[in-house]
Amino acid sequence: MVVLWYIHSQMYVSPPFCKKLPMARKTKQQALETRNHILDAAIERFSEHGVAKTSLADIANTAGVTRGAIYWHFKNKSDLLNEIWAQSESGLKDLEHEYQLKYPSDPLSVMKAMLTYVLEATARDRRRRSLMEIIFHKCEFVGEMATLQFMQQTLFLECYDKIEDVLRECMTAGQLPENLDTRRTAIVLRGYMTGIMENWLFMPDSFDMAADAPQLIDVLIDMMQHGQTLRVAQMQPV
Repeated sequence: MVVLWYIHSQMYVSPPFCKKLPMARKTKQQALETRNHILDAAIERFSEHGVAKTSLADIANTAGVTRGAIYWHFKNKSDLLNEIWAQSESGLKDLEHEYQLKYPSDPLSVMKAMLTYVLEATARDRRRRSLMEIIFHKCEFVGEMATLQFMQQTLFLECYDKIEDVLRECMTAGQLPENLDTRRTAIVLRGYMTGIMENWLFMPDSFDMAADAPQLIDVLIDMMQHGQTLRVAQMQPV
């Protein structure tokens, strides 16, 4: 049936039909713009009112679209929030590639630059700041959001593995101790970063996170390079 439909459709392809292709592309572009507009509206509502107290109708009103338009692009609030997070993380991958080109054969400088950027961007980029506020302070992982909690837990474990990979690259380059406990260090690094961001978001006037970012990351690097408790325990001879 699919083949017959395809053959049948080709019988009606004519120059006038081909002239409509730009309109099809325009429609696709409009759909993408609507999708991004919905995401922006969702971030605004989630950040101001919290995830639990925000309905899809609220997001639709803010975005100036129907609920049907939202359901066309997203299954539910959990799907919406997950897409917001995915977009944020995808931008970091491109940035990491830029730093790798800027600091060839220098994985520690790449890591320092990335960590510094995360703190600075959270303070200066309105979209990222709103996202962090949602994740840390405006999202309850209950009901339909329980699915998102499971997804985030999976990402946490993957994140630890990725951090360990970077740490091993630094160790191979001789920039971190060869007996560094990579899993323990990964846990400390993530806890350090999320703790700073969460505390700053709770009380932004308590310190200047953007200005202090380089020094805060230097503290972390110094701890990894010289902290004896982050080393693999040596077996004592019997």
